[in-house]
Amino acid sequence: MGSIRVRKETGKLFFDFRFQNKRLREQTLVDDTPANRRKLEEMMKRIDAEITLGTFDYQKHFPGSKNVQKFEAAEQAPTNRARVAANEITTPLFEEFAETWFSEMKIQWRTTYIEAVTINLNKHILPVFRDKEVGCIRKADILAFRSELAKVTNQKGKTIAPATINKIMVPLRMILNEAANRFDFSSPYAGIKSLSVPRTDVSPFSIEEVRLILQKVRPDFKNYFLLRFFTAMRTSEINGLTWKNVDFDRMQILVRQAYVAGEFVYTKNDGSFRSIDMSKLVYDALKEQLEVTGKGEMVFCNTVGKPLYHKNVSERVWYPLLRHLGLERRTPYQTRHTAATLWLASGESPEWIARQMGHTTTEMLFRVYSRYVPNLTRKDGSAMERLLLQQFEPAKKTELEVSEND
Repeated sequence: MGSIRVRKETGKLFFDFRFQNKRLREQTLVDDTPANRRKLEEMMKRIDAEITLGTFDYQKHFPGSKNVQKFEAAEQAPTNRARVAANEITTPLFEEFAETWFSEMKIQWRTTYIEAVTINLNKHILPVFRDKEVGCIRKADILAFRSELAKVTNQKGKTIAPATINKIMVPLRMILNEAANRFDFSSPYAGIKSLSVPRTDVSPFSIEEVRLILQKVRPDFKNYFLLRFFTAMRTSEINGLTWKNVDFDRMQILVRQAYVAGEFVYTKNDGSFRSIDMSKLVYDALKEQLEVTGKGEMVFCNTVGKPLYHKNVSERVWYPLLRHLGLERRTPYQTRHTAATLWLASGESPEWIARQMGHTTTEMLFRVYSRYVPNLTRKDGSAMERLLLQQFEPAKKTELEVSEND
């Protein structure tokens, strides 16, 4: 059965129906009003009846449609059996399959990711691929689409960054790969690699800067930022920290949830579900904080006991403080990088540091932070130098003593 739907962008009604195993949409210039809907629904009923009886004439109902020529050509085309033999596969329109894919996948995604995928689909992908059969999209179409994305500019005249383009392309890749699996054709996305993205350099604070910040920050946020500097908790994790997940007996912070976009969600991944060992400094800060917010649920909260909103903290506390102290503008997330570099600098085990940060391996530590270690700990080859001196200098001395005795 066909239906009458409305195009959100324009507010105009359109026909949505199936004919000869194809999903078709025929646009109208009619506004979405009750009266107009009734008229088009009556017309849709007649079309459904004609399709059922085999008397549907596309030219008669939609004389100016581009689909008329397609079905006229289809009458002269080979039968379905011949098309299958020639590997010509009839597949649904991209928008139809995208709707199916999205409804199946969103159950496993966070709300924020659902919103991001929805925006990328509606703003970028569907306007280009909406009315194409998924099986008829070619590699050249994908590459052309990506090239056009790189030309899009925002209100400030800046083009979309490669990292953002890669994120936009992810739903397209997933949809086409899934369609290829279901309808047994080769995915046109095969062999297309993500754009190269410049590595983002971290900019941690020095221990002197950390001390200065904690001395000058607003008193009601001192414990908050102390934990950020010395636990490496992510913004969403510390904003979602509840007292039930603070274990004073074992001196551990249990990271079990995050506060994202106004709701509590599971941690970012399995590795993020972890226990952070408290230092004495962190333990004392939490004991002090317990006297302030211990009667409520949240460790850190606003005046009405609700979780902190990260943008408010950044704009009203963090950035004004950096400006006041004359420090380089850096995001609050750099507190996490600071914790990592300070742990490494103090000689902590990389495996232990990785567990504290929620990494499943030490790979990221060595890839992202290792360049800070020599500057902070003087582990710059001097250990090997001492080893060589211990092993070879005595031998040289012995040779020298023998030659002098001779």
